[in-house]
Amino acid sequence: MMVTPAPSTQQEGSSKCPGISEGTSLADTAGTGAGELGDDERAALVRGVLARIGDKWSVIILCQLGIEPRRFNELRRLSGGITQRMLSSTLRNLERDGIVSRTVHPSVPPRVEYSLTSVGRSLLTIVQSLAAWTNDNLDFITTARQSYDARTKAEYSDP
Repeated sequence: MMVTPAPSTQQEGSSKCPGISEGTSLADTAGTGAGELGDDERAALVRGVLARIGDKWSVIILCQLGIEPRRFNELRRLSGGITQRMLSSTLRNLERDGIVSRTVHPSVPPRVEYSLTSVGRSLLTIVQSLAAWTNDNLDFITTARQSYDARTKAEYSDP
């Protein structure tokens, strides 16, 4: 059984950034037990989930599984440079968070397939939006970096 978390709400005037507990009061999350946590504990959980879904390998795996379900070695091959240990760890963590599901097909040898859950597909939409934003703003970001690098090089260079 998969429990879909209810959306969190914040009091008016509270922080708009997740994981920042100062001045933030989040509503209980039905069915997850997270509603029993204090603001600091909830904030720590939010930061942990954001760290997981924002890391390099999780994003790559999300994108690969967004195309179609994949087997372990196929994911490893398509992920370019991930170690077997890191892929295994990342998949376990994404499965633990309910983002990825693991299906063992009864065959000899057993065939294991990974796919996105409904929560994973909703996250993929957000990741794809971030990728589109990055692509749309890449020229601006490149110019800003060049400007910053030139400015700070001048500030920190020896006279």
